[in-house]
Amino acid sequence: MDKTRVEDSLIKMIQPKIHEIEEKFSQGKSLTQDDINTLLLKSQYNHINHLDLKLNEVTESVGNLEHRFEKLEQKVNSDLEKFEQRLESGFEAFEQKLTNLEQKIEINIQKALNRNMVT
Repeated sequence: MDKTRVEDSLIKMIQPKIHEIEEKFSQGKSLTQDDINTLLLKSQYNHINHLDLKLNEVTESVGNLEHRFEKLEQKVNSDLEKFEQRLESGFEAFEQKLTNLEQKIEINIQKALNRNMVT
């Protein structure tokens, strides 16, 4: 996102009038409605510039957060994939052990049956 800022040229355009108003005010003279409007306009320009700076900070911060979340998401996905692989490997090993145990049980049952038939 592009940086934002009220054009400095707009402020420069009213700066001579601002200086006149400041002189007038420092001499204790009353201000006209135009003078007050000019001061309000300058105040609004300053306010907009301040908000623009804050917006830029927030935009940069959000961009940084998005980047950090993307990295976190990649890490979580990578860790999850590794975990799933380990889990799958563990299930395969467990299944093999069960198969071996089943075969041993069948052999033992067969031996027991053979012994009982012989006697």
